[in-house]
Formats: sequence, structure tokens, C-alpha cells
Amino acid sequence: MKLFHLETAAIASIMLITFSAYGQHNIKISGTLNDSLTHEPVRFATVALLNTPANTTVKSIQSDSGGHFVLEDVPGGIFSLRITCVGYSDLFQENILINHATGNVHFGTLTMGSSKTGILKEVAITAKKQALQIVDGKKVFSVNQSLVSKGGTAADLLRNVPTLQVDVDGNVSLRGSTNVKVLIDGKPSIIGNGDVSQLLQSIPADAIESIEVLPNPPANYEADGQGIINIILKKNSRSGLNGTASMGVGTHDNYNADASLSHQNGKFNLYGNYSLKDGNTYETGTQEVTFLQPRDSVVYTNESFPSVTRNTIQFMKAGIDYSLTPRSTLGLSASFDSRRSHENQLISVAEYSANNVTLASFDRDITLDNDGNSYELDLDYNLRFKKPKEGLAFNFAYAHGRFTDYELYTTGYNPVNGIPSSQIDTPLINDTRHNSTNYNIQADYILPVGKTGQFSAGYRTQITIGNNDQFAYRVLNTGPTPLYPFTDFFHSNNLVNAVYLIFKGQSGHLNYEAGIRGEDSRLDATFTGYDTSDRLFTAPVKVPVKGIYPSLLLTEKLKNNSQLQLTFVSRISKPSVRQLNSTIDFSDPSNYNKGNPGLRPERITNLELDYNKTWRNTSFTMGIYSNLVNNALQIIEITPVNDETTTIPENLNNSITTGLEFIGHSDLMKGWGLTLNANLFYRDNAAAPRYGISASHGFSWNANVTSNVTIIKRLTLQIHADYSAPNVYLQFQNRASFGMDAAAKYDFAGNRASLSLNAPDIFNSRKRAFLSGSDEVLLNFQRHVISSRVTLFFSYRFGRSYGAPKPGKQEKRIEDAS
Repeated sequence: MKLFHLETAAIASIMLITFSAYGQHNIKISGTLNDSLTHEPVRFATVALLNTPANTTVKSIQSDSGGHFVLEDVPGGIFSLRITCVGYSDLFQENILINHATGNVHFGTLTMGSSKTGILKEVAITAKKQALQIVDGKKVFSVNQSLVSKGGTAADLLRNVPTLQVDVDGNVSLRGSTNVKVLIDGKPSIIGNGDVSQLLQSIPADAIESIEVLPNPPANYEADGQGIINIILKKNSRSGLNGTASMGVGTHDNYNADASLSHQNGKFNLYGNYSLKDGNTYETGTQEVTFLQPRDSVVYTNESFPSVTRNTIQFMKAGIDYSLTPRSTLGLSASFDSRRSHENQLISVAEYSANNVTLASFDRDITLDNDGNSYELDLDYNLRFKKPKEGLAFNFAYAHGRFTDYELYTTGYNPVNGIPSSQIDTPLINDTRHNSTNYNIQADYILPVGKTGQFSAGYRTQITIGNNDQFAYRVLNTGPTPLYPFTDFFHSNNLVNAVYLIFKGQSGHLNYEAGIRGEDSRLDATFTGYDTSDRLFTAPVKVPVKGIYPSLLLTEKLKNNSQLQLTFVSRISKPSVRQLNSTIDFSDPSNYNKGNPGLRPERITNLELDYNKTWRNTSFTMGIYSNLVNNALQIIEITPVNDETTTIPENLNNSITTGLEFIGHSDLMKGWGLTLNANLFYRDNAAAPRYGISASHGFSWNANVTSNVTIIKRLTLQIHADYSAPNVYLQFQNRASFGMDAAAKYDFAGNRASLSLNAPDIFNSRKRAFLSGSDEVLLNFQRHVISSRVTLFFSYRFGRSYGAPKPGKQEKRIEDAS
């Protein structure tokens, strides 16, 4: 708590500095580009601001899908504006005077005429896209800058994103919290039946365009989760016909392939992507349990569980955007994912007395076949009004998925002290079937107010209908016989209605954004199972949640390209369907997992203060944050029964996390860029006396570094390393984890072909390990995924947007383009 008070004092001190500092005006240059003949928007034109008379580039940006462009934070001086686009003649605006008296400059609608030759002869501009951009509290990570994750999954990619940590099971955490909401293109997804780890393992990294991380989401995002990770899938938008294709072959019998094709011409933009990942995953693990209050002679158990899994993952997306009028666009897209896996696992268990005398020993062979796929259809409509920046967006999405898990358990009992066991193996079958259907209806409206204000409003309805049926059997001589204690059915209907209002404005050098979101959600479910007399019973599960969730963002521009930013958000975190489902996972013979239908939502309050400073080749961000969670949801161990432990989710009292985060990037010299991230935090967990859990607190930290080096012309080397220190929860304490990845890429002359070599986890050191303790049980757990491998990729690109400049062109590189 002392650190919490120190943080409060620090925030107060910095706020006094913030509101007394002298800032600069946020001067903007904006406009809209239209075709002189068709009057359609000119998309993705390069708008460059040139310093007169030096004729050097000050800023550069591309026009969006509506032809709009905005150059922000323009310094004082005399400038020229140069606008270029493939197929159009260059457009120039000369002698633009900028000072505090002139204020913002808006050119209105500018028309561009077609080039006589159809190609741009005078200038070809290429942009170096920044790997990480921070905009209004949102961290945007560009995927094509991550060489080490090529050929992996979304989980591998997220591991390379600053502020995020991903363990070997695919569980993602943000600033030490695993309660993070993952969205796909801004919407919840049913991929992997909605399970975050399964979702991240089911999307190939090559299908992703960018990653957005929002530790403090504003009111236009759903209020669920302590933070949001938004995965943006590829949607090619280059002019003309363009395509890419790559293939990879790796050790451990791993193979990868991906391809994309797009065509943009006039009113149409057609695009399609396909990714395939096929390979083996090897794992090892151990678990040691000590019963502090044993009910019989068993005091210790040791368990090991090596496994090998073959995964085949496919993902594809295709769509079309059509300009109905110069101000309206209709988009239709469809995506499909498929995952099939076959796993062989051997669980070896030994039980010991207090004197370490072996009491029992057995081996359980498990074969698991997982088969699942889902598809989604999206309809998008965008309308731009005559008033600049006024617009309306509408989305309707339908998704459906099915997933099956079929497990066969065969147990063999070993002799103990030379005496054969009297127990006889009875094979078990666990047949689980899931299906889910999701509807999303959303509308967003933006209205500019005055010179600098903007009003936003939106509405969303989301409906998710799911079924989870588990069938369990004993395999006897007469055939499979139902195992009623583990046979049950869970049907759920989750409805969320939400509206939001946001107002953005500017007062001198202070920008502000205030929002409020109202949500009315209700989960209605039924759990049907069997009682001790093998008779069916049905229990209702209801979780109604209504709430108002405010958000506030204050940004003060300071001198010398620096700023202060204060963020406050109030959120909620609802228990997932899996956490509410009382179905028992009995795959581990000594440790069961089940849900808890009595869970309540967490109440979350986030407060953060950030300082950002940018130099010519360096950017630095430092943030102080505090996170208060009431009704904190934790995984706990309940009283063991028959030498079997059981873990369930439970609401406890509260948890306070106070931390300090650093993110820095620097181009140390020509051809060498370095990105650093460190997060230090202190967590204070309240006690839970009814479970025999004492209060806990502790300090933890994590860090990662990514280095990009151009060794020789066209050859780039990337090295990434990450470390997570021990982290304290209530009953659980995670152990430290370290990993390092390396990759190299060579671009052949002409920039159409490249050869890549990557090696994740080169020291084979990443693992998930924790200690757990209560009045009843001590548990020491460790799982190690052998992810170290080497993969070679060959990629080829074609189309008018790729390749070296043609003879006669003058190439100019814009180093800081976004």
C-alpha cells in the first residue's frame, strides 16, 4: 500500500507540472482527394509536407479509404504540399504559411487528374513503417516487422509485442493480468470456442496485419476485460493487381504456406488470403503434490506427462469493397478457420506414504482427437457526409463454429514392491461436443463539432448461443457404459446491448476525450447432469449485468515533441461460459478442473499517467498505472477428496496492482534499431479466510527487447528476448521464464523475392511453472513446450506495388512515415 500512496503523490505532482507547462498548438493540415473524372475518393495517395526552400520532407501520410488525409502537429514555417498516387499526375500546393495565427489549414476537396502515361515517372516514394506506434493510449504493432514469429501462430506473434506476455500454453497476460479480452477485427470471436488460448493457437501469424493493445479501452469498446487485444486480419488494399506467396519447411516435421491476392481498380477492391500451418508440438511436464492434512496413507504424489501433438491449422479470408457512390462504400467479407489435432500423452503417477514408501503406481495413456472449424460473414456499410469527417458506419456479422474432443484413457497399474496390483484397467472415453453461433449488429456515428471538437455515438447488440455436451463412458466387456458423474450438458444464451457517447475537444494545448458506455447484458444457461442416483437434474444459471462505464483521456502537448497523458476508465470483467460451466475435466487422474455457476463479475478501475517524448531517431514512453479489481476472480484449490485435488474459479475480495512501464525505441545507427520494454509492478491481494488463504503481496517485473540489424545491403537480422520474473497471486506463484528468438531475412534484388530463416526459443528455455499452497495442499507444477526449431521460408511478391523503381524514376525514402 505504501507504493500505492507514492504513486498517488507522483500523479498529483506530475499533474501540477502538466497544467502549468507551456504547450504548442496542435496545428493540422487536412483535406480530401477525389478523382477529377469519377469524383471517387483517391485512396492511399502519399501526401508529403515539404520544407521550403530546403525541399526536405517534414511529414508524410497516406489518404484513407475515403480519400481523407490529416497531417498533425505541423510546426511553424513555410511549406509545400506534394500529393502523389499511382496512375495520377502529381498535385502541388505551394507557399503554405503555418503559425499560431493561421491555425489549422483545411484544403477541402482536391481533385487529381489521371496521368497521361498511367505510371508515376517523376517520384517513387517508399515508406519505412514503424514497428510500434502509440496513438491515444493505443499501442499498434506492425506484424510485417516481426521476423521471429513468421510461420508461427497468433500466440507466437503476441509474445513479440511490448507490454504482453504469453506462456507456453498460449495464455496471454497484460501487465501481469491474464483477464484480457481478445477481439478479431474489433469483435468477439468464436474461434476455438471462445477460449483465448485456443483462439491464439488457431490463427496463423501470417494471416494477421497488425495488433492493437489497449490497457485502458475507451467507451467505444466493450466494457468486458481488464484490457483489450485487437487482432487485425489482413485486408490488402494496394492499387492494381498484387499478390504474395511463401512456403516454409522446418525441423520437427513442420510446414507452412500462405498466399494473398488483391486487386483494386476504380470502384472495386477484391482481396483474399490463405494460411496453412502443419507440424508437431512436443511437451514435457511434472507435478508434485503434498497433502498437508491427508485423509489416508497417501501423503505425496508425483506425476509426469510427456506428449506429442500433430496440428493442422488452416485460415482463409476473402472480401470485396465496392464504392456505391463517391461517399459510400459497401463491404462483404467471409472468413473460415479449421484446426485438427491428434495428441498422444502418457501420464505416470506414483503415490507415497509419509515415509516415502511407494503405495501405488500407474500409467495412463491418453489419445486425443480435436476437430473444429468456424466461419464468419461480415457486411459493412460506410457513409461519408458532405461535412468533412462526418460519417456513419454499420456492421452486421454472423459466425458459427463446431468443435469436438474425443479422448480415450487407458490405465495400466504397475507392481508395487514386486507385488502385482489388484486393480484392473477400465478404459474411459470422454466425448465432448461444442457448437456456438454469434450475431453482431453495430452502428457508429461521428459528427465534427466546431473547429476541433468531435462527437461520437454508437450502438451494439451481440448474441452468442452455445452448447457444450460432455459424454463419458467406461469401456467394459459388454461395450461402452455411461459414466454418469461426468456426463452433462450446458446450454447458454448470452445477450449484450450497449450504447456509448464520446466527445473529443481541444482547449489550447490540452486535448480531451470523455466517454460513457451503458451495457445491459444477460447470460441465461442451463446445466443438466446426473445426481448420485444417476437421475437427471437441471440447474439454471443466470448472470444479469447492468452498468454505466465512464472513460476519460487528457493529453497535454508540451514543448520539444513531448506530451503528458492521463487516462481513467471504469470497466467490468464477466466470467466466461467455461468458468460458469460445472462440467468436470477429468483428464488428469489426480487433479480435476471444473467451473463455478455462482461467479459474479469483477469490477475494475484503471488509472494511468504517461509521458511521451520523441527525438529524431528515438521515442520514449513512461507510464505509472494503478489497477483496482473488486470481486477478484482467481483459480483456487478446494479440499481434496480421495487423493484428488480440484481447482475451481472463485470470487475473492480485491486485488490492487500498481506499476511502472517503460517503452523505448531508438535507431542507434544506420541499419540498427532497438526496441525495449520493461514493466515493474506490485500486487496486493486481500485474504480469503473461508478457503484458508492468507493475504499476499509481492513485487514482480517483466521485460523484452527486440533488435533489428541490417548486416549488409538487403540482409536483416532480428533478435528478440523476453523475461518474466516470479509473479504472486493468492494460492499461486508463477516461476521465472526466459526465452530468446532469432531470425534473418534476405531480400533479393528487385524486392520481389526474399529468403527467411527463423529459430524461436533458441535455448529451449520457455516453460510454465508455478507453486501453489493452501492449508490442505502444496503443489509444484511445471510444463515445458519444446518449441525450439528452425524454419526456412521463401517468399515471392508480384504486382505494381512491389519491385524496384523503374529506370528514370527518382526514389526518395521517408524514414518516419506511419
